[in-house]
Amino acid sequence: MTYLIIIIAIVALLVVVGGGALLLRPRRRGPAAPPPVTGPAPPPPGPAGQTGESGAGGAPAAVLPPPAAEPEAPGIEQPPPLAGRLTRLRGRLARSQTGFGSVLLGLLSRGTLDDQAWEDIEDTLLTADMGVSPSRQIVEELKTQVRVAGTRNADDVRAMLRAELIRAIGPDMDRSLHAQRHGDRPAVLLVVGVNGTGKTTACGKLARALVGDGRSVLLGAADTFRAAAADQLETWGARVGARVVRSDREGADPASVAFEAVSEGIARRVDAVIVDTAGRLHTKTGLMDELGKIKRVIEKRATVDEVLLVLDATTGQNGLRQARVFAEVVDITGIILTKLDGTAKGGIVIAVQRELGVPVKLVGLGEGPDDLAPFEPAAFVDAILG
Repeated sequence: MTYLIIIIAIVALLVVVGGGALLLRPRRRGPAAPPPVTGPAPPPPGPAGQTGESGAGGAPAAVLPPPAAEPEAPGIEQPPPLAGRLTRLRGRLARSQTGFGSVLLGLLSRGTLDDQAWEDIEDTLLTADMGVSPSRQIVEELKTQVRVAGTRNADDVRAMLRAELIRAIGPDMDRSLHAQRHGDRPAVLLVVGVNGTGKTTACGKLARALVGDGRSVLLGAADTFRAAAADQLETWGARVGARVVRSDREGADPASVAFEAVSEGIARRVDAVIVDTAGRLHTKTGLMDELGKIKRVIEKRATVDEVLLVLDATTGQNGLRQARVFAEVVDITGIILTKLDGTAKGGIVIAVQRELGVPVKLVGLGEGPDDLAPFEPAAFVDAILG
């Protein structure tokens, strides 16, 4: 019994000593908490995959401002309408034609109008590319009026000359541009001419003018021999929202491109399709025959409302020879006379109309995109006479 008590006492003593040791053993501490941040806060993390640092262990990269927005594509331009353009551009016409008009007025205002004076008047008209027959007719009419009036007052002479020039130009000719949609078909305008007259540019300016009048336009690049012509048309078309139909293959059949342009114009229900053709020498029979083919192929799908011949006013009588050949191949309905502000030979207007029996409908009076204007006989004569 005594031994049992001793054993129990020893066990109790060991338990007490062991528990005390456990109570006195230092407790293991976890990792120290980071010190409080006193500097500026780091930049927020960037998009996925970016660390916001210049490299491993490098300093934080600078916070850049958001990239600037890309500039918006330029909007579609709204050109001015055709009406009133010649009045706006009249100053350019007057500067180029004043010499011609002032000489005529000076000759007619002479104290004595003898045979030599009338010859000088006729020579002045011929120099202005008016042609022999129109020049003689104008001189004869002026002779009669001067005799009847019995006066050579400057204002009276100017009035007589103005009336006679307007009559010679033909104020009653139909100069309206047939570019209105009819039924389920667009108007088709075929533009022809020789190289260097500004034909493709005239197509682009014409498209702008029609858009300015509120019409929808499609351009057909049937000049497949010169890739730059199609590129040029696309530049013109993009500025006013006009679609261009072209071939990706240089030298493709022009008639096929013209046919596709008209077909797409019908499908898109546009108001007008303008077909640009390759510049061709009027002496090349094969090229002229091809022009006739283009017109015939187009007519399988729609009516050709206008065949516009582009002539360079500075070429004078050579332009008349060109016009004759084109008129034999296709029925010319109107003339676009370009570069009229660059020549004093405004008589070409009368001569070419007499030769072809068709009106000058549009004139180019500068290099600006909106420098194509409807031809108005009275405004033209007033510009000539200053």
